[in-house]
Amino acid sequence: MEDKTIETALDETAGAVGHKIKWTGFVETTLVDFFSAYKLEKLAVEDGNGNKAKLSLLKDNSIKIELSSVSVI
Repeated sequence: MEDKTIETALDETAGAVGHKIKWTGFVETTLVDFFSAYKLEKLAVEDGNGNKAKLSLLKDNSIKIELSSVSVI
C-alpha cells in the first residue's frame, strides 16, 4: 500500500475530475477510502473554512460520518 497524506489524496481526486470537489463528495469518497485503507477507528478533519467531518468505525464495521458545513452566499 502506498503511503498517502490526505492532502495528496485530495490533490489527486481534484486533478482526476478537473476541478475542486465539494466537501461532502470529498468526505464520502476520498476520506472514507483513506479511513478504510489505514484501518482507523476515529478521524476528525476540518478544511479551514468551517467545514468539519468526524468519521468513526461502528461495531458492525460500518462507518459513521458526521458532517457540518458552512455556506457563504
